[in-house]
Amino acid sequence: MGTRDARVDAYIAKSADFAKPILTHLREVVHAACPEVEETMKWSFPHFMYDGMLCSMASFKQHCAFGFWKGALVFDGEARDKDAMGHFGRITALSDLPPKRELAGYVKKAMALNDAGVKAPTRTKVALKREVVVPDDFMAALRKNKKALATFEGFSPSHKREYVEWVTGAKREETRARRLAILIADSAAGRRIKQLRPTQG
Repeated sequence: MGTRDARVDAYIAKSADFAKPILTHLREVVHAACPEVEETMKWSFPHFMYDGMLCSMASFKQHCAFGFWKGALVFDGEARDKDAMGHFGRITALSDLPPKRELAGYVKKAMALNDAGVKAPTRTKVALKREVVVPDDFMAALRKNKKALATFEGFSPSHKREYVEWVTGAKREETRARRLAILIADSAAGRRIKQLRPTQG
């Protein structure tokens, strides 16, 4: 049996009203097509795992995105919409998605690739990481400290992503708060953390 992650529930609940039915639909299609799928959070947005990375979804202020880790292989190299992260362009309504059966077919094809041990093309990984999603509480804390915000905004996308993943990867709220406080303090001092400090929880 697959697993559901409470953090995905929270992610959907915090998303914009237009995004909630889209994310819920995508989640249910993935679980129906792949009953063994396991949910997790990576780069602060939901990912679905099946013998490795399978697919992911994300919501932004005005659109959602959904993509496959091995999208170039799932779609046989067919050019997909490049207007947004993922493989279905800027999703603003359920009508922007393919029919449920077609979407499930893509999920099953991605499963077959993972079953066969096929490696994802490097460019697919880059495409999935293109947008850095910074949680609301993270940005709110940064905005309270102009020096920290300026330092953070000067970081490269990969460094920002590393910060976000470290903070959001905490299992407990107190650990998350402590990590965020550390990053705010160091950023305010103009310091870049070359190696994030390991923290329990």
